[in-house]
Amino acid sequence: MIKVLLADDQRLVRAGFRSILEDEDDITVVAEAGDGDAAVSACRELRPDVALLDIRMPGTDGLEAARRITADPRLEGVRVVILTTFDLDDYVYGALRAGATGFLVKDTEPEELIHAVRVAHRGDALISPSVTRRLIAEFAGRVRAPEPGPRLRALTGREREVMELVAAGLTNDEIAARLVLSPATAKTHVSRIMSKLDVRDRSQLVVLAYESGMVSPGWLAG
Repeated sequence: MIKVLLADDQRLVRAGFRSILEDEDDITVVAEAGDGDAAVSACRELRPDVALLDIRMPGTDGLEAARRITADPRLEGVRVVILTTFDLDDYVYGALRAGATGFLVKDTEPEELIHAVRVAHRGDALISPSVTRRLIAEFAGRVRAPEPGPRLRALTGREREVMELVAAGLTNDEIAARLVLSPATAKTHVSRIMSKLDVRDRSQLVVLAYESGMVSPGWLAG
């Protein structure tokens, strides 16, 4: 069973999401929270697989809660998904930098919510290529790119290729097809890259690729 925590200050939203998720045989909602502090406490107590956090909550908001959860080594297995609206993209980019696996628009379709929980549980990025393009093109230029560190320089040529394709939003199967590899080999490359760069998941890998200067928004336009 995939254990899910729901955090939103609106009870109706939580009730709706719970109803949708618990209709599935492989998903259970283990806790609800009305603010960020309660969400972090519930994560520490129950260790859910996926935490769905509304970005706007009273007191500690979803962004700060995401930072606390992803910074806690005891919660390494918890995947954070931020719930937002399209007019909050700036916050979404911050959430990805904070370690969130991805984000969902709050008026998402039920099947998309279910799919998102399963994708996050697998540790895959919860951002489509089109959304990746919009977010990165909009906000990457605002962040001062650091000099590539020794970890980035330690990547092999093939690993850099794979990381660039991850940054473009490609799945492991798509990367395998592009580079004429088996899906298992592509997955191994991605896992090795994340280990070398000490990132939690593909979303953080995407952010690091842009902030390090390895790829740029203009690269996506080609």
